[in-house]
Amino acid sequence: MKIYTKTGDQGETQVYASEVLRKRKDDALLQCYGTLDELNSHIGLLIAQLSDSDIPLQQLNGDTIHHVLLQIQKDIFNVGFALSNSSQLREHSVQWLEDLIDVMTNVLPVQTRFILPGGSLIAAQSHVCRTVARRAERELVALSGQHECDPVALQYINRLSDTLFVFARWANHHSGIDDTEI
Repeated sequence: MKIYTKTGDQGETQVYASEVLRKRKDDALLQCYGTLDELNSHIGLLIAQLSDSDIPLQQLNGDTIHHVLLQIQKDIFNVGFALSNSSQLREHSVQWLEDLIDVMTNVLPVQTRFILPGGSLIAAQSHVCRTVARRAERELVALSGQHECDPVALQYINRLSDTLFVFARWANHHSGIDDTEI
């Protein structure tokens, strides 16, 4: 497969939806695809940083942290597929995230105030992922006003940002770092 085709040099690209479409590269659909790609890249960085961290690559709800994050990356691709009317995302994926949140929350001190992003490198990167997930969610909501959007995709991205927030707190907790409350 050739990487460059020169067909996008005029500011348009091909989108594979229920039919093949040409879209401007600044189209809301492509903006959303780009943000999902950015989110996936940040999660890839988080995975790479985990291998160099002091956080044990322990089990999290029956899976290793590495496997959990890889599954999240795959699910983000499925959110993108949902935008092209070929969704493979199911409600059990949302439930899976909720279960992860509950497992991590059970070992954390109760949060009573807002916290600042930061702490360990893993937590800080997780907060970056969370903010990109929130942007993806805003773009999905905006896109849903003009493009059919699978409601499960919206639920998943919303819950993913919550998962990443709790994961950041969990990472700090396992690194012996307190959250900075405001």
